[in-house]
Amino acid sequence: MHLLQTHTPAQLYAESSAALTALGLKSELVQALKHPDQSALDYDLAWLSLANNAVITFHDARYPAQLKEIADPPPLLFVRGKPELLALPQIAIVGSRNPSQLGIQTAFEFAQALSRQGFVITSGLALGIDAASHRGALHAQGHTIAVAGTGLDRVYPARHKDLATEIVNTGLMVSEFPPGTLAKANHFPRRNRIISGLCQGLLVVEAAIESGSLITARMALEQNREVFAIPGSIQNPLARGCNALIRQGAKLVETTQDILEELNQYYQQDESFTPITGQSTLDLEQQTLLNRVMFSPTSIDSLVENLGESVEVVSSMLLILELQGYIEATAGGCYVRVK
Repeated sequence: MHLLQTHTPAQLYAESSAALTALGLKSELVQALKHPDQSALDYDLAWLSLANNAVITFHDARYPAQLKEIADPPPLLFVRGKPELLALPQIAIVGSRNPSQLGIQTAFEFAQALSRQGFVITSGLALGIDAASHRGALHAQGHTIAVAGTGLDRVYPARHKDLATEIVNTGLMVSEFPPGTLAKANHFPRRNRIISGLCQGLLVVEAAIESGSLITARMALEQNREVFAIPGSIQNPLARGCNALIRQGAKLVETTQDILEELNQYYQQDESFTPITGQSTLDLEQQTLLNRVMFSPTSIDSLVENLGESVEVVSSMLLILELQGYIEATAGGCYVRVK
């Protein structure tokens, strides 16, 4: 990568084998530069000829300035969609691939609200929190960037093909890997440094104590980005990663305003914006019951005991709260609060 700070790709291709060796390149790389795989080049050129597809070099004016700041910026960015979005302020949202329903809803709502403030929502197109974040931005008719761990001629995971198409139409897909590159385990940590490198701030919604999201958060801290985390119950394994980040100095986030006050130089206040804090109108009894339903499983027996009401009355109110989206039923006759 350091050679691209003094040489353009065209200059490197024009150098002799001896000159390339003198620059410190290994023999395998010298051979690849002097005798490139023509079939692979033809495939790349065919991909680049398609609408919405482009490649951005390190010296291209469209290459994002914030990504140049990281320790190992990618020399090339393959893109599909609207590359101008790379220049806009971005918030990355990451988290578990197997989140709770509350985590999915939280990621969706935060992405939606932050998108309305002018932020591009950046994530990794993975299952779970990533997908919810992209969809939240799209639902707000905002912009989202998906950083892939494969070539952009394919979608991983395959079930997100329709989501990727929607992102290309209104946002941007990005990868440092050329077309034809398959998904490999070591590609995703590399992808994560781009997610954190592109953003002004990174929000972790749900993450286990050992997860790729925490790796991304550590990269963000090393890249001098703001890191935010949503806390959770000590009994929830998906909250332990976020709680650990908060102990290590990440900002505890309960509403979008907690993020906006740290990044206020990057956004324009939307007058129609309502922070994610409020509750719709409930009568006193319903509100009292809701306040006793925890964000971890709460048994109906404990609710009956706390309220001093009959099982029938409590069950009726729980049904109303569930229909309004405040709580969800879980196994064992329990309920969890989701907002």
